[in-house]
Amino acid sequence: MAVQRMVNGGGGSIGEKSPSSSPRAGRKKSSAGRATERWLYGALAAVLRRRGWLLAAPLLYVTAMLLLSWDLEGVPGRVSVSVLRRQPPGSLYRSPQLFQKLWPFMQADVNHSNAMTTAWHQKANHRWKPCFRKKLSQAGLPPSNGFLIIEANGGLNQQRLSICDAVAVAGILNATLVIPTFHLNSVWRDSSKFGDIFDEDHFIETLRDHVKVVRELPEEILQRFDNNISSIVNMRTKALSSKSYYLQKALPKLQELGAIRIAPFSNRLAQSVPSNIQALRCLSNFEALQFSEPIRVLAESMVQRMLKNSSASGGKYVSVHLRFEEDMVAFSCCTYDGGQKEKEEMDKARERSWRGKFNRPGRKINPEKNRRDGKCPLTPLEVGMMLRGMGFDNTTSIYVASGKIYNSEKYMAPLRQLFPLLDTKDTLASPEELAQFQGYSSRLAALDYTVCARSEVFITTQGGNFPHFLIGHRRFLYGGHSKTIKPDKKRLVLSFDNLDIRWDKFNRNMLEILHHSDMKGVEMRKPNASLYMFPMPDCMCTH
Repeated sequence: MAVQRMVNGGGGSIGEKSPSSSPRAGRKKSSAGRATERWLYGALAAVLRRRGWLLAAPLLYVTAMLLLSWDLEGVPGRVSVSVLRRQPPGSLYRSPQLFQKLWPFMQADVNHSNAMTTAWHQKANHRWKPCFRKKLSQAGLPPSNGFLIIEANGGLNQQRLSICDAVAVAGILNATLVIPTFHLNSVWRDSSKFGDIFDEDHFIETLRDHVKVVRELPEEILQRFDNNISSIVNMRTKALSSKSYYLQKALPKLQELGAIRIAPFSNRLAQSVPSNIQALRCLSNFEALQFSEPIRVLAESMVQRMLKNSSASGGKYVSVHLRFEEDMVAFSCCTYDGGQKEKEEMDKARERSWRGKFNRPGRKINPEKNRRDGKCPLTPLEVGMMLRGMGFDNTTSIYVASGKIYNSEKYMAPLRQLFPLLDTKDTLASPEELAQFQGYSSRLAALDYTVCARSEVFITTQGGNFPHFLIGHRRFLYGGHSKTIKPDKKRLVLSFDNLDIRWDKFNRNMLEILHHSDMKGVEMRKPNASLYMFPMPDCMCTH
């Protein structure tokens, strides 16, 4: 019956087993068969009444009888579907084949406009500038109600979110914030402390007039809790809690005990809070959180090297956040062109990092649907093809921010072929310069973050906290426009999967995606959206 559902446009999945026949099902089928047969006889009679079709009539009749007598129940679902229906557009990873076809046209296309300077269309009279300081209280700090201790979890930018929200909560409670501690995440495995990643002195000084921050809990407070921070009451706060929750639930405990903990602390404050509290978030994220000196020094050197490498384009370069690490490919449950070897590697990676999660009874993995839905990480090749289609030629300097790329030698080769002026932190910095950061994923991510923030164009390929914060930060830095390409991957895969597409049509499709990104470059924050991605109008105003 799976075949019949697919023929009739039903939603049966590929490989779904047909239910076993029953007498009732058989009667329904026989009735349907008789109705179909009567329809065919009628159609045949109409054909016979038309002159010139007489010779075709026997062939039509024999074909119809064969179809009616074909026992579809006996044909395996997977085989029958493959015979009767092709995969919907966008289902397959055909980018390497398409690249081979389009590569000569990419090489020959030298008449496109300079995408680096023509991509963005921000109106000069609608530039945004920071204005959040007007919303901050200038009255000075009243006596503190106690100490707030939080534990930030996740990678660099999830930690960043936790820190900024903690400053805002400290403002709500009129609490003294203790420099946050970082949870040792099982995925990131980074033992860095706050001061290893961020400049503590700058953080404390920038917030001085609005939230008091101390490096550690005072000895006399710690003694109340037997010198054990874990003895301090932990407020089990729900995600996205409101200002009123903190005032009604957390403040009384803070005043009673002199100190409270909130651990873990991530997304524990509502997106929409009063403007003065939002202003604290703005101050924290865009001014108070400055990377530590070792990170700043090397990151600035890397930026200057990228600017020098981009001298042919006036010092403008493109940065790409490439999420094609092994764990990302495994988690996406997408398939590429690695065959059985790739499948075995991905199965092992899924089991290693998410034991049993993908093998639960009833769970189905559908790589084709994932690709059609735009959930598959873009490969380096696909990023390169997209950029060439948008008009970035082989003289464009590219910076790739990423972890360790899955099967790097294979997958990075075509991107380097498309863009010979390609750099990563490993090519911009020497092994000696990087040595102090090796093994610390958040510190390495901070280097990537800085180089991407300073690029003329930023491309995000798979979502996550890194592009979330970077898009907002770029809006803050560049007059409200993020200058970011965030492709609609549902549309993108339709071009990548189409081996019949011509270069001029592919080029038009990519330019449409670029235009869509330009239209989304300046966006206002909606009530339940993140200020860190949409800093207007909470942190910025038009002038």
